[in-house]
Amino acid sequence: MSEINYDQMSDQELRQYFLEHKNDQPALQAYLQRRNKQRRQVITKVGDPDFDLKIEKAIKSKLESRINRQL
Repeated sequence: MSEINYDQMSDQELRQYFLEHKNDQPALQAYLQRRNKQRRQVITKVGDPDFDLKIEKAIKSKLESRINRQL
């Protein structure tokens, strides 16, 4: 069996590969390392008076972007 090069896979390919090979621990590690390197956007902070509104807006935006990608 040949070695799998996770670095050559796109994020989506690596995610899909891991979902299909859940016992592949190196694939899980590669996926988690890649996810941890990605920047995370701070949407709001606890105590912000517009906390709920900002969270709802972020969720709506994420859902719309997923729908647009599927089209």
